[in-house]
Amino acid sequence: MSIKVDFQLDCKGLSCPIPIVRTKKAMDQLEPGQVIEIQATDPGSLADIQGWAKNTGHQYLGTKEEGEVLKHYLRKASESELQKERKHPHVVQNEELLKKLDRDEGFLLIDVREPAEYAFGHIPGACSIPFVQLEDRMNEIPKDQPIYVVCRTGTRSDMAAQQLTKYGFKNVINVVPGMSKWTGPVDQEK
Repeated sequence: MSIKVDFQLDCKGLSCPIPIVRTKKAMDQLEPGQVIEIQATDPGSLADIQGWAKNTGHQYLGTKEEGEVLKHYLRKASESELQKERKHPHVVQNEELLKKLDRDEGFLLIDVREPAEYAFGHIPGACSIPFVQLEDRMNEIPKDQPIYVVCRTGTRSDMAAQQLTKYGFKNVINVVPGMSKWTGPVDQEK
């Protein structure tokens, strides 16, 4: 299958949120209906690209794997299809989450990063539900307690918090800036 693209964007070797930042800038240069190919090596880029496209109205066409490179394809939305990019309104800074953990307040902490990211360092007690699996695993999440969502930088967790809210979860909080700046305790998979 050959795919005609109007623009190629090289994001190989970059991790969240840089591929999304670069994609946003590149999309501004495209005309509605044009297709962009984003080349990335970060496994988390799949969830990031899909979530961002869904959140903005651009059409996620699919992803092809070629060795270590993921090639994501997006079609730029027309003015009538575009949506204002939303941000989840409820956020907490890393420091406040650390205080809540120290006080042992009752809440669920969901880490929506990829399994490899989680394995190499996560907040003790955090439940691993990668963003790409979130919709399929909603039934595992209790609705009767506050839910804090964390990722590497606050981008995937923002999209996850929006998704949880859309599915009826009432008390959902995005943790920013996330694991990239986390100074509290960290567990690793053995």
